[in-house]
Amino acid sequence: MSQTTCIPIHSRSRGLRLLLGLLFSSGIALLAYRRRSLDKSGVAGAIAAGTGIFGMGGWSWALSLIYFFVSSSLLSHFRQRDKADIAADKFSKGSQRDLAQAAANGGLATLFAIIYGLARSPRTRRLAQAGFTGALATANADTWATELGVLSAAKPRLITTGKPVAPGTSGGITPLGTAASSLGACSLGFFFWVWQGFRKSLAPMPLIALISGMAGSLFDSFLGATLQAMYYCPVCETETERRIHRCGTRARPLRGLAWMNNDVVNFMATACGSAVATGMIPLYCQRENMLSIHLPTNGRR
Repeated sequence: MSQTTCIPIHSRSRGLRLLLGLLFSSGIALLAYRRRSLDKSGVAGAIAAGTGIFGMGGWSWALSLIYFFVSSSLLSHFRQRDKADIAADKFSKGSQRDLAQAAANGGLATLFAIIYGLARSPRTRRLAQAGFTGALATANADTWATELGVLSAAKPRLITTGKPVAPGTSGGITPLGTAASSLGACSLGFFFWVWQGFRKSLAPMPLIALISGMAGSLFDSFLGATLQAMYYCPVCETETERRIHRCGTRARPLRGLAWMNNDVVNFMATACGSAVATGMIPLYCQRENMLSIHLPTNGRR
């Protein structure tokens, strides 16, 4: 009898969370739209991600997504005029996020939340937690690096060759951007752990987020320096991610693959981050098992 009554209760609980997720994410997305952090398609993407993550993961997952979105939006508007003067012509999009950006940054995190909600195996759920954290830590690390790194006093250097490049150039890194990236990754993992109630089993999450987020962010820079589609405006004589430059001129292909735009790069980076995070879980579990074998139990060796 308990088995048959448990399933409907669980389903009702998930349905309630999905409804709450829809309401909360709709409110936040509409507020972000009014503040020009999202465009109309971005609102749809944010609502879909928020509903799925809250409904299938729960409060700690939803609050981690909110932390990523709010911190990223605040940094996007931080010294916005200075960043526009320095490198706005480099970026393919402005501070308003659209559906493609929402999917690139939050798509995998949403998928891992769904896997977590549907899984019954503790191992699968643990891997889903790690994948979610790695994907979101990468998105947070990359956004913080971009928004703060462009303001660095030090000239960016290409990650592949070390050659100095103009601020905002894809694949360029700075000490400030790298520090911001590591802080963004680690803080995401730390907040996820905090909102999980400092559970001992999740204590490695800040470290996993730091390593996986940095790996994903650096992979993003590597793709930006090698495979991402870049263009050249002959009128302004500048490199840009835009096919049509801000001046209205059709830019010439300069390097990279035509389909490898910034959204594809961001998605592949989050995939890298989630792969690194899930790959760390078996290593941590093995270490945990070895410690449990060697530690004394009830005073006996």
